[in-house]
Amino acid sequence: MVEIDVTNPEAFVKEYAPIAGKALTENGGKYLARGGKNVSIEGEPPKSRTVILAFENLEKAQAAFASPAYKEGRTIGDKYAKFRIWAMEALTN
Repeated sequence: MVEIDVTNPEAFVKEYAPIAGKALTENGGKYLARGGKNVSIEGEPPKSRTVILAFENLEKAQAAFASPAYKEGRTIGDKYAKFRIWAMEALTN
């Protein structure tokens, strides 16, 4: 899960998003939601951009965000946004 408070949407989408997206998908991430419309049902509204990714497990999620390719992209992203990123285990039956 990623909450992003974007300060420069045009530069963010042009410069950061392609690099980060490639790095995360190449490391096993599958986008479930990415920057679509957010609606607050109750409580504080979501940040300006929200992303939901699925990984095989927590370790793979952590590795993807720690990868050199993602970190390189993040140096660009940090110029245009503030991030809150966390992972959680899926329900298993």
